[in-house]
Amino acid sequence: MRTRLAVAVLVVFAGNVARAQTQDLGHKTLGTVGLDAGTLQETGLYAVYALGAYRSDRIFDRTGARIPLDIDASAFVSLFGISGSYELPRLHTWVSATFTAPVARVSLSTDDPRASLDRFGFGDIYAEPLQLGWRPPRSNVIVAYGFYAPTGRLEPGGRGGVGEGQWTHQLSAGGTVWFDKGRRWKLSALFSYSHNERKLNLDLQRGDSVQIEGGAGVKLARVVDLGVAGYALWQVTDDRGSALPPILAGARDVDYGLGPELDVTVRSLRSKISVRYTHDVVAHSRPFGSLVLVAIGVSVWGAQ
Repeated sequence: MRTRLAVAVLVVFAGNVARAQTQDLGHKTLGTVGLDAGTLQETGLYAVYALGAYRSDRIFDRTGARIPLDIDASAFVSLFGISGSYELPRLHTWVSATFTAPVARVSLSTDDPRASLDRFGFGDIYAEPLQLGWRPPRSNVIVAYGFYAPTGRLEPGGRGGVGEGQWTHQLSAGGTVWFDKGRRWKLSALFSYSHNERKLNLDLQRGDSVQIEGGAGVKLARVVDLGVAGYALWQVTDDRGSALPPILAGARDVDYGLGPELDVTVRSLRSKISVRYTHDVVAHSRPFGSLVLVAIGVSVWGAQ
């Protein structure tokens, strides 16, 4: 039974951490969106560079009980992304697009070497070819379509890439509300539905999921945003395929987490620096861990 649990850890970790901790600007990654989850960008072209570190030493089963297996799991990611936004004045509509590509290292050590892995390489790219947005009074509203393409190499276990070897389609809708005329206090949220296609070289298809990312914060001295970021995920369909270990049949991911966020705007450099720490508070069928993310966004053209 212990060996079967170890193999299950490998599948769950590779499916939820190697995947989830290697994207940003795409909200498949829990904990990487935060206070600006449902906020529109001003017209312009932006470049983003981010560094993230994830760590977990526990994994939980489908009931939320800890699996009695010693693990040391970590993921480090470096990524670059670009995004652009343009206002269609007569329609009072903003059209945006985003592209991002990560490089990551993911490692997992357990007391059973058959369930250990060490991966390094390019992850799956994220592209959001279309986002539409509107600005009612004291609020933003957005809808979007994005996808993750299997550009990262996938190898079961051992050393290899950190890609998932599958296409994932994502539909999103959300917004931001400001509670005062000065737009100091805000609440932002983004709801997403992710559909995973069958893996390219493996008879395995991950179940679909629904998630919420967002946060509540306050602007201080016009250049500092301070608040709490949070997330929730529910897997809504089962994993399936002949490659799915029987012990994982019917198991569905559930995850809730939150943590502090600090954003600082540096107007002289046309940039914004974000620091976020999030930690799981509930986890089912997945690792239980924390994520630290530091990102800098630069306005290359347009808004300052």
